Amino acid sequence: MKAHCLPFSQIPHTTRLFTDFLAYSPNIRPFYPRSPYIAEWVKEEAGKVSYDSSRRQRVAAILERQNRSWNASPKTLANLDRFRNGAAAVVTGQQVGLFGGPAFAIYKALTAVKLAEEASNAGVEAVPIFWLATYDHDLAEVNQISLPSSDGVLQTLSASTTGIPGAPVGNVKLTGDISSVVDQAVALLGETDATNILRECYCPGESLGTAFARLYTRVFADWGVILLDASDAELARVAEPIYRASIERSEELATALLERGKQLEAAGYHQQVKVTESSVLLFTEVDGTRTAIQRRGTGEPAEFLVDEHEKLGRSELIARIQSHPERFSPNVLLRPIVEDYLLPTLVYTGGAAETAYFAQAGVVYEALSGRVTPIVPRFSATIVEPKIQRLLEKHDISVTDVFAGPEALRREVAARSLPQDLQAAFEKARHAFDSSFTTLKEKLEKLDRTLVDAAETSRSKMQHQLEKLHSQAARAEAQKGELVSRHAETLSQALYPDKGLQERGIGGIYFLARYGGDLLRQLYESVHSDCHDHQMLEL
Repeated sequence: MKAHCLPFSQIPHTTRLFTDFLAYSPNIRPFYPRSPYIAEWVKEEAGKVSYDSSRRQRVAAILERQNRSWNASPKTLANLDRFRNGAAAVVTGQQVGLFGGPAFAIYKALTAVKLAEEASNAGVEAVPIFWLATYDHDLAEVNQISLPSSDGVLQTLSASTTGIPGAPVGNVKLTGDISSVVDQAVALLGETDATNILRECYCPGESLGTAFARLYTRVFADWGVILLDASDAELARVAEPIYRASIERSEELATALLERGKQLEAAGYHQQVKVTESSVLLFTEVDGTRTAIQRRGTGEPAEFLVDEHEKLGRSELIARIQSHPERFSPNVLLRPIVEDYLLPTLVYTGGAAETAYFAQAGVVYEALSGRVTPIVPRFSATIVEPKIQRLLEKHDISVTDVFAGPEALRREVAARSLPQDLQAAFEKARHAFDSSFTTLKEKLEKLDRTLVDAAETSRSKMQHQLEKLHSQAARAEAQKGELVSRHAETLSQALYPDKGLQERGIGGIYFLARYGGDLLRQLYESVHSDCHDHQMLEL
């Protein structure tokens, strides 16, 4: 595997907040207490992690029960023992997407493993923990996956499920149709160890959460990744004090978040989550559906809307949380604080969106835990397979050319595929124009210096017309050349599917099925905590 770095500043749609965080510029520092480089602060930060010993034993027992139910490997059980005996946690997490979700979910797990290893080598015992966001309720985001066919065209597979619309996805069961969806995946990926694991994990009656957990237990057996099912009722009982505090201090938290939003916008950054004065950082389940709680009013007379038909006073809602915490779950701004109450989190690793969440969630951390957990960007990569590399070389284009989008790429490929004599004629015309115009400009300058600006304006217009003609010729070639269009489409689907990074658009199981467990080892070797560029990995 050959790796090339590409700064995120060259990646389309990268936010200023994220690039400033990677550079740890002065403007960004009020929102993040630590730089994205763990080696600079790991020992000092470890001294700030406060975790009650009785809570540790309670959570360790839950994690062991969960992981043993998924047939955890000896390496994972050994890490559970380390956790029980005082190790800190390097945490990451993801929604429980079909067949393991997009490739970046695998990158998250590997990053957590690498950071835990580096922390341990620095004298801070740490283990990797993967948080399964099983209480999320956006089924459309997790019940499908895109995989390339043999001709490179992406195929989207969807799983039929049973359950209540809007229910936490951890409660959603796979139907008998999942077997045929697995067969479709095998037809695309071939008979491999990875697809055999899919058959074993994705069975009728399994939930999306348990199937995902069984898959990742197998995939990361040699890496010791501890999985955590966030919707576990016992974990909710442990987290109850945070749920309760989010209601007791809901006005204070909403005010702090609104002020943080103003600070972010004043610094030129965006807010990842919209917050209002009535925002409450908690969901509840109503008839099986995950429902956001809203507050009306302030102080003791405040009412909390748990659904359109029921209003509760503050004390009533708190009593319900105390008696049935398993019916509640945090929103995205409270979730990091819940994670770090349940776990002795040394650092969280995630992508650009999660980094943006942390800029807002910092004020919730300060209010409810007194410590803002650092975030370190996860590994990010585009895998360039041999076939794709040959196409790039054939057309003399780069991956960044592909990032310009399908239409621009088709024009670029067509332009570089023009007949040699026509291409040469355009080059000759450009050279002759530049040479002739330079001579003309020199003579005009001697005649009347005021004509120079007019000459430059004319030059720009003529160059534009020449390039426009070149583009028109390229479009004509593209329309005529079916092969050229097909190559451009193949490159777009492989490297920039749906105008997004490959890691978000293609299922990680595709790469595991095609290249086996050795690919994980190569990817792991490419994870460097001191480099947060996007990696171009040529296989």
